[in-house]
Amino acid sequence: MEKHEMELPSYIVIGSNLVDVIIERLRRHGFKYCIMITSKTPYRFYGSKIIERAEKAVVFSVWDINEAPDELDRFVGEARAADVVLGVGGGRVVDISKVIAELSGKPFFSIPTIASHDGIASPMTSYRRDGRAYSRKSVMPSEIFADMDVISIAPRRYLLSGCGDLVAKKSAVRDWWLAHKLTGEYYGRYAAHLAYLSASVVIKSRKLIANNSLEGIRTVVEALISAGVAMGVAGSSRPCSGSEHLIAHALETLSEKPALHGERCGVATIFTLYLHRGNWRKIKNSLAAMGAPHRIEHINTDTDLFVEAVKKAPEIRPDRLTILHKMNLTRSEIVNILETTSLA
Repeated sequence: MEKHEMELPSYIVIGSNLVDVIIERLRRHGFKYCIMITSKTPYRFYGSKIIERAEKAVVFSVWDINEAPDELDRFVGEARAADVVLGVGGGRVVDISKVIAELSGKPFFSIPTIASHDGIASPMTSYRRDGRAYSRKSVMPSEIFADMDVISIAPRRYLLSGCGDLVAKKSAVRDWWLAHKLTGEYYGRYAAHLAYLSASVVIKSRKLIANNSLEGIRTVVEALISAGVAMGVAGSSRPCSGSEHLIAHALETLSEKPALHGERCGVATIFTLYLHRGNWRKIKNSLAAMGAPHRIEHINTDTDLFVEAVKKAPEIRPDRLTILHKMNLTRSEIVNILETTSLA
């Protein structure tokens, strides 16, 4: 039996007024010096509160990734002298925080301020190199603090992006199973079902999400964390990232102003579920009911660009078999699917 490693968070808390909880956890671990990776808005709304409340019990070194984007090496060096890396912000902040924690060998605390994708609780990190988007395994957050006080006041677009990233699991799990049947690739039933459940719960909660209720927002946050844990169980991003993510990554590289990651994933899922003969209509209708993007025009994309993205997508991960690698669609086939699904 093929071996794979599981990485899981040791502590997860979702709720309100978590600043004191974070400080208490730092004290419990005996952490005195922390590297805080953040950006302007998350720091103003949340990171600064952590520092203020900690007073002098904990020393913080703060890196705004937008003010010092090329200083990764310096902060890895600082992190080696610190006790823990805190990532306070959105997806890019969390991704960079994982890399710093990985390279410095320090634990990583994930403190998301938006619920835009499942990276807040996964061991995967996304980055760009030579104009191409990549995703690879890095480190799993040791602890996760999802404070609804800050997440609930974030622009609604980010929450809907998280919903798009979650429905993508309906397609990703099918791609994983397809690869297992055709190549013998490891397939973890538990991880696959956990990821699938994360998508199903959000779809069933579409009315709560549409109403922007606190219960609906919390459901999305819990589902994103559950999806991240599914990747930790699988030892890879397979249960959560398939052909739909490849299209989303291709769109990012081809677009001048790409939509949010989850927005692209949600729209692409409608397309790839059609290929898998899944219930793409339910996904499309659910996204529409939530108010999330469900047509290519909603993600700053036209037919020509989407066709190019679908053709380019298999090249992004030639080692990871998906329905796109198997079918090798022509332009006319892609256009026909766009018209059939009313994506265009």
